[in-house]
Amino acid sequence: MPPAAPRIVSVGTAVPPASYTQREILDLFGVTDPRITSLFLNGGIARRHLTLPPAGPDGTPREETQGELLAKHSTEGVRLGRAAVEDCLRRAGAAPADVRHLCCVSSTGFLTPGLSALLIKDMGLSRHCSRLDVVGMGCNAGLNALSSTAGWAALHPGGLAVMVCVEVCSAAYVFDGTLRTSVVNSLFGDGAAALAVTAPDAAGTGARAPGGPAVLRFAGRIIPEAVGAMRYDWDDAHGRFSFYLDPEVPYVVGAHAEGAVRRLLDGTGLHRSDIDHWVIHSGGRKVVDSVRVNLGLTRHDVRHTTGVLRDLGNVSSGSFLFSYRRLLDEDRVRPGDHGVLMTMGPGSTIETALLRW
Repeated sequence: MPPAAPRIVSVGTAVPPASYTQREILDLFGVTDPRITSLFLNGGIARRHLTLPPAGPDGTPREETQGELLAKHSTEGVRLGRAAVEDCLRRAGAAPADVRHLCCVSSTGFLTPGLSALLIKDMGLSRHCSRLDVVGMGCNAGLNALSSTAGWAALHPGGLAVMVCVEVCSAAYVFDGTLRTSVVNSLFGDGAAALAVTAPDAAGTGARAPGGPAVLRFAGRIIPEAVGAMRYDWDDAHGRFSFYLDPEVPYVVGAHAEGAVRRLLDGTGLHRSDIDHWVIHSGGRKVVDSVRVNLGLTRHDVRHTTGVLRDLGNVSSGSFLFSYRRLLDEDRVRPGDHGVLMTMGPGSTIETALLRW
């Protein structure tokens, strides 16, 4: 008999205490350029949680050095990551001592040792907890990490694995008044989201929340010709890292979305019309619209994706988990339902996963 598929047993989220409307951010930084103002106010985002520096002598947030940005990534990353994991464990009815594997995802800073080691120390997890850090893969990385986390759970029946996406996007900001950086500054928000996964052992135990969905399979699609369309690299002009988004990204991703889903469903006997729930990365208004149109989805299908974008902005790798949390809170999922998770990011890459409740 094949082993039981790993199940997602809970999800937890966390955001910084400070949040700002798009207009408040524009006013805070004294932005008046109509092109930049339009980016902020017409992107489908109402509010974002951010960790901004204190005001300088001119009343605007002072410019942070690269060292200060990296320190913010570390400090806020541990704080947000811990809060998300604790929320996740509470919902699963588990304790930190139950965690046997921890996978941490982030693309908003570089740390050695990584967030996994820092969180194990900060939360007092077992010294024998295995760990993995997924760094620099961008907004798609949550599903890359879930594939690894589900694989660990399948090989360790009864063991509890936790994946946490920690994105302190305000630690990756450059404010220089150009359209390149303004696209990024108008889009991303800070936040963390954690997921707990386990597989039943031989006695049928180990799944703390039997109603959680089984993770059936994964499929990815990389678009090598668009390798430079989304990147986070060093900017000599500013002496710090800077994120870049090509304006054509929404259309490139949208054009390949159908092929990614077709590969995911190939051999399952399922068609797109059989999918009851769609949880798609909140990459931006144009990205979501492009994916929706190419997959033939309705606005209702992507309601949680657009809701997260509106309320939180793009929270990078953790965005889809915020949408997944909203799906569960809606309490409309029923046994036998199928769901598709989809994330998009640098590479350019589309990652997908198939769930069954």
